[in-house]
Amino acid sequence: MFFGSYEHTLDDKGRLLLPKKIKEGLIDSSFLYILKGFEGCLSVYGKEEFVKLTKECESISFNKKNSRTYLRLVLSSVVELNVDKIGRIQLPTQILNKYQIGKQVTIIGVGDHFEIWDLNKFNDYQTEANEHFEEIAESLDKNDE
Repeated sequence: MFFGSYEHTLDDKGRLLLPKKIKEGLIDSSFLYILKGFEGCLSVYGKEEFVKLTKECESISFNKKNSRTYLRLVLSSVVELNVDKIGRIQLPTQILNKYQIGKQVTIIGVGDHFEIWDLNKFNDYQTEANEHFEEIAESLDKNDE
């Protein structure tokens, strides 16, 4: 399980050194799968959790327009990344540009995966979300899961 928040800097080649706690959460630390996340972040999955995600995608009906759009956007965004010997991943320039992620990033653990955010974008998101934290918490129903 991934949790916590970590600020890091990409090097000049777009490589990101994964935080120790993130690396410890990976069962197979040689490959990661990065894809379009929500609110402008990148979602990153280990192999086991990525397989679960693709199984969930298989259960979505392709007969509905919103389902097709979701599947197309998510699955076409997937990039397999190698983790090097010292625990870095190379984030492709095209992905960094597409999702407007600068050199300063925040990595947050969100349970079965972690997210990579542009630092400023995450700070803005967090500021706004924190204003409604109690309301959000009250609206959650454990039976909805």
